[in-house]
Amino acid sequence: MNFDLTKEQKMIRSMVRDFAEAEIAPKAEHVDRTGEFPIETFRKMGELGLLGLPIPEEYDGAGGDTISYALAVEEVGRACGSTGLSYAAAVSLGLCPIYYFGNEEQKQKYLRPLARGEVLGAFGLTEPNAGSDAGGTQTTARLDGDEWVINGTKCFITNASYAKTVIVTAVTEKGIGSRGISAFIVETDTPGFKAIANYEKLGLRGSNTAELVLEDVRVPRENLLGDPQAGFKQFLYTLDGGRISIGALSVGIAQAAFEAALQYAKERVQFGQSISKFQAIQFKLADMAMHIELARNQVLKAAWLKDNHRPFTKEAAMAKLFASEICMRVCDQAIQIHGGYGYMKDYPVERYFRDAKLMEIGEGTSEIQRIVIARQLGC
Repeated sequence: MNFDLTKEQKMIRSMVRDFAEAEIAPKAEHVDRTGEFPIETFRKMGELGLLGLPIPEEYDGAGGDTISYALAVEEVGRACGSTGLSYAAAVSLGLCPIYYFGNEEQKQKYLRPLARGEVLGAFGLTEPNAGSDAGGTQTTARLDGDEWVINGTKCFITNASYAKTVIVTAVTEKGIGSRGISAFIVETDTPGFKAIANYEKLGLRGSNTAELVLEDVRVPRENLLGDPQAGFKQFLYTLDGGRISIGALSVGIAQAAFEAALQYAKERVQFGQSISKFQAIQFKLADMAMHIELARNQVLKAAWLKDNHRPFTKEAAMAKLFASEICMRVCDQAIQIHGGYGYMKDYPVERYFRDAKLMEIGEGTSEIQRIVIARQLGC
């Protein structure tokens, strides 16, 4: 087994880290405090090719693999959780489904500008009454001549206020369960489409989260994405890939918290020496480093499986589950090492802790990941 990254993968990681430290990290506190979406940062990321990183060059992407993309998400998340989440959602959810399931016309029209970073995309799946139970979708789409008419509401949709296109799931045929759910590419300037950003969030405050309201939204018949009776399977595959990116984001946030705790432990003096000399603190730091490395390895394994066209559903769920729960644990211990100072906004570990919690919820809760793993085990 070869755990070495390729030359290209190392170059991408180095490039993204340099960009993140220079452009993203200095704005992270401001983005969190004000809740401002860092749109200018995303313009620069688009110019670097990051928004089309895992998309082939024939569609104006960077031609990178899933491992490179996971490394990029980790580095962006290490600098700013809010930016990392919006980046992961823009690529894994807003762009990749069109690459996976779109026809050539859809790829030419919608995928190219997304891959170039000229516009952002979003993914409208979650509903007020269909969260973990995505099969309980209540948004409907009916065919009227050469147009689909969509009605419904979506909630907790990342990037929706800044997206040019949103992939929306809707029921097209009732009475046949998940086979009656389809996916549509909806342009956000279509009459009847509204994105309302009025959530007050615990963390990741600079990542745009919106409610979508669709009232008689008419989209062309050709905007149906993929097989009309496979929308459910399509978004399950999409979420499998998205879980790799959330795992990578979890690793990035955890890495930032660990680095802050390690630096603080070396600088903080108590009882005549730095607290990093005390075994109690050393054990915490050792456990943090160990768990982060294990989480990173699992994320990269899932990415490798995907790149090699191998089944990766179970491994992606494991990566997301383990990395997200480790992220929360590491951030908790980072605050503990900081003591009272860690509870104050003057230190970044307070922000890391708030950002970490969504990792256990978004793209399928920890409970859902355990169900996915159990089913893959044949239970």
